[in-house]
Amino acid sequence: MKRERGVLSITQLNDYIKMILDGDRVLSDVWVRGEISNFTAPRSGHFYLTLKDVDGQVRSVMFRTHAARLPFRPEDGMKVLAHGRVSVYGPTGQYQLYLDELQPDGAGALAMQYEQLRRKLEGEGLFEASRKRKIPEMPMRIGVITSPVGAAVQDIRNILRRRFPCAEMILFPSAVQGVEAVPQLCLGIEFFGMTEMCDVIIIGRGGGSAEDLWAFNDETLARTIAACPIPVISAVGHESDFTICDFVADLRAPTPSAAAELAVPDRGEILMQLRSMQARMQRAAMTRLERERLLLRRLERSRIFEKPEAMLDRHRMRVSEMETRLDRLVDTKLERARHALRASAAKLEALSPLSVLTRGYAAVSRDGVALTSAGSVRVGDRIDIRFSDGCVSARAENVKGIEKNGKKRTEI
Repeated sequence: MKRERGVLSITQLNDYIKMILDGDRVLSDVWVRGEISNFTAPRSGHFYLTLKDVDGQVRSVMFRTHAARLPFRPEDGMKVLAHGRVSVYGPTGQYQLYLDELQPDGAGALAMQYEQLRRKLEGEGLFEASRKRKIPEMPMRIGVITSPVGAAVQDIRNILRRRFPCAEMILFPSAVQGVEAVPQLCLGIEFFGMTEMCDVIIIGRGGGSAEDLWAFNDETLARTIAACPIPVISAVGHESDFTICDFVADLRAPTPSAAAELAVPDRGEILMQLRSMQARMQRAAMTRLERERLLLRRLERSRIFEKPEAMLDRHRMRVSEMETRLDRLVDTKLERARHALRASAAKLEALSPLSVLTRGYAAVSRDGVALTSAGSVRVGDRIDIRFSDGCVSARAENVKGIEKNGKKRTEI
């Protein structure tokens, strides 16, 4: 069957419409204003939503690449300005907006972005007091990140010079508004954190509109401050101005001048404290000296210094008493020793062979060896006979045994 002239397939029709829309100069770069509805954000990271006004609506999509760069999260009912291109989605034949930029619309747009980021970072714990570092009591080097031509830097310099002139100010010049502000502010924080050139950092600027201060509400800057190893003082605008930077910093100062005052101690107060401490030390020293003088006077009036011989006499008496006791102890010891010696001598006397010899007995020996049996003597042996009063040498002419148990020993 021959195809009828001018008849298109659905796909061909959709492709043709898509070609027309994609080639339209207006529709390829269009801004629209509307209210978000049917917003979804699946795991893919793409955003799907419908933009509508009183009389119409259009389906829209923002792919992950652009969605990840949004400084806020879209919500149903939010009024926005949307930028993108109009094209046709072939499978459904519907035209839709392919978005690459989305901005809150109206006077509260910045406030809404600010509040969303504040809630997000607060939920992550970046504002917790427990993670904030203590500002050094006496920093010697103060890093300042601000505009080099603004009034803030001069105010900080003047106050540091007046309050604590021995501290050194190190300026990291940076834009404080505009597209270059955030990268330069972050670079300043990273520079001081990496080099550790200073003890504390002051980041801020003077007053201005919400748009002028907007760089200090940037998420990247907030996270850079939170990661800095050096304590950071935020000083943005006036006392009534609050930025994300104020919440995430270790200390918030209402103005740059106040930040300088919070960063360093007052030299005048330190000098007053030193004078007060000096006066207290002098009073304490005088009190101690007076107390020692009184003690010395009491010692001078004591008996030992007035009559030192009295103390010597007391010690002499004690030595004499100890000598007497020692003599008694020695005499007692000697008497006991003498008594024990006499008793031992009496026992030895009773056991001495000499005392036996005085009763008519004699001791016989041969060559110095005592003989206790006649059987150990042979005829002709020379023997020594010891009496109580002397010794006699003799020769054995015969040896006779003594009867023992009724038997007579044979004569040798």
